[in-house]
Amino acid sequence: MLRKLSPLVPRLLHTTAATVNTVSTRQYSDGRSVYEPDYLESLKPTYPQYSCLNVQIKGYDFPILESYQRYLHSVAEYLEIDVSDCYALPPQTTRVQKLRPNSAVVDAEYKLTIYERTLQMIDVAAPVYPVFFRIAQAALPEGVQLSVQEHSEDFEERRYVPDRDLLDLKAELERMQAGGMGGPKKK
Repeated sequence: MLRKLSPLVPRLLHTTAATVNTVSTRQYSDGRSVYEPDYLESLKPTYPQYSCLNVQIKGYDFPILESYQRYLHSVAEYLEIDVSDCYALPPQTTRVQKLRPNSAVVDAEYKLTIYERTLQMIDVAAPVYPVFFRIAQAALPEGVQLSVQEHSEDFEERRYVPDRDLLDLKAELERMQAGGMGGPKKK
């Protein structure tokens, strides 16, 4: 009766150890193992993702830059992009001198301050990124520069301002240790 039900039953009854080993390592055509649960595949994202992107905006006008950063943050939330961090970098100041024609005499001197803000987005789906970038470019205010880069350690180092007082105290401590005044006296 078993032979009538399935022609595979006699073959399965007479398997050898070699065929058992090949069955245990069998895989589907998409690379999954036979013995892995299907829900593991459903947890993977359907599209490739950018792990961490930094959206940098720079400009001379502080209120416009702050407003544009708020706008980009709201667009990212609307597109369901996870914004992990928003932070300001220390402003950079430059001096510009205007000279009189055909002379070296300074006619006017200007002090320009460049402000910079960064939005850090994580796990951005590849199809959503161009939509976000086009919206950001379309709403870009005049005088503001926009750049998007993958996160690196350089961004983290630029973020923090060194404490001059702390650095001076460390240098003084090193001088004291090198000069033979190496710490408190033992009793």
